[in-house]
Amino acid sequence: MPAAGRAAFRALHFPYDPALRFELGLEDAGGGAAPPGGGLALPNSGDDDLRFRPLGRLVLPLPGGARTLTLFWMEGYAGGLFLPFGDATNGRETYGAGRYVLDTAKGADLGVGRDDASVVVDFNFAYQPSCAFDPRWACPLAPPGNRLDVAIRAGERIA
Repeated sequence: MPAAGRAAFRALHFPYDPALRFELGLEDAGGGAAPPGGGLALPNSGDDDLRFRPLGRLVLPLPGGARTLTLFWMEGYAGGLFLPFGDATNGRETYGAGRYVLDTAKGADLGVGRDDASVVVDFNFAYQPSCAFDPRWACPLAPPGNRLDVAIRAGERIA
């Protein structure tokens, strides 16, 4: 957040919704070998070329039917799991380019589920990327396959 906006900033959150917390296993796990160049380049808010390797798909049992998101491994920077997503709140209630649920490089990780083969995905902890608050930050963004056609009213919001 630029210094000029810090005093007026107020964090906003949707109410906690226990129905938006999941313990999920990966489908199509393994992601295969990284493509040439060290992985996939996800859309980015800046000029950086951050590379990610798809690990598998997470199937979300959402109201109205299951939806899938791809879980990524960050190839550079600090490494770690990365789960960006877009949804129907983007551009109105949340940052237009999506939010993050998991980014273990930055400590945003709720750990494994009841067994070592599951990942905790809790949208109540979804947050805006740094570039939502300050354009000097370059952020990897949710790729088209990680954009949900439903509203996820959980976690941080901007309006």
